[in-house]
Parts: sequence; structure tokens; C-alpha cells
Amino acid sequence: MTWVSLNSASNRPTFKPLNKQTQSQQLSFHFHHFSFLCFLSRCYNYTRNTFKMSDSLSSAVMSEKVGIIGSGLIGRSWAMLFAAGGFRVSLYDSQENAVAEARKLILQQLTTLQQQGLLRGTLSVEAQFELITEAHSLEDCVTNASYIQECVPENLELKIKLFTLIDQFVDDPDMVLASSSSCIPPSQFSENLTHRAQVLVAHPVNPPYFVPLVELVPAPWTLPHITDKARAYQTKIGQSAVTLRREIPGFALNRIQYAILNECWRLVADKVLSPEDVDTVMKDGLGPRYAFMGPFETIHLNAEGVTSYCDRYADTIYRVSETFGPTPTMTPGGDVCNEIEKEIVKTIPIAELAARRQWRDDRLAELSKLKRNVNHFSH
Repeated sequence: MTWVSLNSASNRPTFKPLNKQTQSQQLSFHFHHFSFLCFLSRCYNYTRNTFKMSDSLSSAVMSEKVGIIGSGLIGRSWAMLFAAGGFRVSLYDSQENAVAEARKLILQQLTTLQQQGLLRGTLSVEAQFELITEAHSLEDCVTNASYIQECVPENLELKIKLFTLIDQFVDDPDMVLASSSSCIPPSQFSENLTHRAQVLVAHPVNPPYFVPLVELVPAPWTLPHITDKARAYQTKIGQSAVTLRREIPGFALNRIQYAILNECWRLVADKVLSPEDVDTVMKDGLGPRYAFMGPFETIHLNAEGVTSYCDRYADTIYRVSETFGPTPTMTPGGDVCNEIEKEIVKTIPIAELAARRQWRDDRLAELSKLKRNVNHFSH
């Protein structure tokens, strides 16, 4: 073996024989050098493949399709929520130009939310908006989707007709078929469907972007894994889901809301409180408390636990509840209805309802932001 070097005087290569010890040292050096290069090459390929895999997984999440049927207020809200979660949203409406107008409103809302620091998710306004596209037919909306959210008016015949059409285009036995119905049980519009085991209600609370509760109501034949999958989707997009164990009229939120409203109505009808004072009891009494905790946590904290609370107050609650009286009919144009409306329009005229709704949504947005911050620091 020889060693090549440059002659400093002539700048020409010279060849010198190497002894066995030097040859061995050189071979060892080149072997370790070659091994190190191989190691670097393996590291590079591993890193490159890992990033490719990561990008592939990310693309898979981003490319998952959600179909939303109906582009009104609730449909637009669902579209924004799913886009914030990184899903491709296919928005369909049977009314011509409805989706085009809805997308304009969505872009305006997303831009405003960003300016107010209330935009959900980690994607930019532009990225979220690009994820929301128009489906030009119901079939286009449903095909290849992993989740469908129906958002048409609360009409049983309409829902039966729509879900019968959706049923024809379902191409995945694990596709979630959810309705935004607020009161109609899923069994009433899914009983005769081929894919009825994939149907349930996912009832949002208005406005869904700021009030995160979603009630999941399966039909008697809904497969458990479909309900679990629907709940996982709600968690993914930042909503707070509750699952009813069986169908019940009004679901949960409306039953609690109706119980409160019925007693409020009775207090006015029985000349106990004015409509204005009833609203004050709620907004300055129960409302602030219930904004951060439910009734069971409330009684838990108001005594030394739930058992202690029942020991102290159960008899009183029962005696008071026995005096509640019959359920009011809330007749339109009736004496109580007229009294409530006459008083409330003094401060909120019918012509100013749109502005007041916007005021309400702004307050709910701020409350939502506060609760997110509180929950973040409490954890």
C-alpha cells in the first residue's frame, strides 16, 4: 500500500510506500470514517421518513371530510367549528346561491373573530375558510364523508324525507349521521332507514361557536361505537358533549330550561314578581353561579357534600316544590304573555332585536374567552 502526498517544492504528487503498521492505521481510519458516513446516512433517511410519515398523518387528518346539510345559522356554525378542527367541510343547501352567501358570512365572521382574539383552532382565517367548500348536490356532500351533520328546520316530515335521501348515498358503515334537532327524537326519522344504526341527534346550543354544549341522543338501534365516534368528533373540535342513555322528550337541556321557564311564568301569573325582576333573579343570581358550575356541584359546595345538603334541605325543597302548581300553557296573546311582552319591549323593541342578539353573542363570546382562560389556569 502507498500513501499519496504533495511535494512542497514541486507541488507534484509523490508516492511513498507505507509500512504494515501505518497501513493498518490508515485502513482503520478509513473503515471508521466510512462507518460514520453510513450512520449519518441512516439518520438522514430515518429523519426524512419520519417527517414524511408525520406529514402523511397530518394530511390524513386534514383531508377527512365532514358533510353539513343546511347553510343557515346553525349550519354555518357547524362549518366553522369543524374547519377550526382541521376538517374539510362540504356544505350543501338545496336553495340556489345559499352556500355562496353563507361562505361570505363565514369569512366575515372568521375575520371578526380573529380581530377580537376569539378565533378557535390553530389554523389561520384563510386556512379555515379554504377548508369550507360548496357541495353541488346532496350526493356530493355525503359521498366519502366520515361525518354528516343535518341542519334543516325542526320539521319531522322534512327530516324523514331528507334522511331517506341521505340513506341512499351512505358509503361507509362507520359514517356518523347526526341531526341538529332540538326536540325530535332520532327514532322518529330513522326507523325505516337502511343505515338507521348510524343515526343519532347531535343537538347544539345557540350560538354553538360560543356555547359549547352538544347533546348526543342515540336512537334505540344506534350502534354504541357510532355514538362514541360522534362524541370523539365533538371533543376534537372543542365542543362539550353529553350523551343521553336513552331518548326522552326535550332531551336534557330543554327539559331543564322548560322547568325554569315554567316557574318563571307562574311567578308572573301569580303576581309574585314582575317580568323584569324574574330576569334579574336569573342574570344576577343563578346565572353567574351556573356559568361555571352545575347544580350538583353547587349543592356539593353549599354544604359539606351532597349528602349533607340533602340532610339539611331535602324536606324544604320537597315542600316548596309541592306548591309549584300546574304547567302553564303560555297561550299566545294571553294575559301573562301580553304582560311579559309589554314590559320587555320597553327596553328591547321588536325593531331592535337583531342588535340585541348581536349584543348577546358578544357577551357570550367574552364569557367563552374568560372560561377558556379560567379552565387553562385551573388545570
